[in-house]
Amino acid sequence: MDLLPTRLARHVPLLVQLGTFIAVGATAFVAHVLVLGTLVETDVLGPVAASMIGFVVGTLVTYTLNSRFTFRSTRSHAGAIPRYFLVAGVAFILNGVLMDLFTHRLGLFYVLAQVLTSALVLCWTFNSYRLWAFAERRRAG
Repeated sequence: MDLLPTRLARHVPLLVQLGTFIAVGATAFVAHVLVLGTLVETDVLGPVAASMIGFVVGTLVTYTLNSRFTFRSTRSHAGAIPRYFLVAGVAFILNGVLMDLFTHRLGLFYVLAQVLTSALVLCWTFNSYRLWAFAERRRAG
């Protein structure tokens, strides 16, 4: 029975990191949905295009917070930024494809579609940022 606490203890740093990532993501999500809702409800753009703009706003919010708090990256900004935005670029495309699927193909309300889209994109971004964009630099040796 003592194995369970030991096994859980090994994963505490990862769970804390995931919790921080979700908190940062929630902050970005609020910014994203505010932009999305404003653009849709004022008839400036449809939900997919508005979501794409909201995504860019959310991405700008998350870089500094994730770099500093979630991943505590030791990688230089010059090394992390290109990787971060490559991951974000894939996430941007996923966001657009999923929003189109949920709103236009499945007919979901755009805010519900964004919640589902963000949850799915989170799986890609967390693992990609953790394992690649903000991963510790390996020393040549």
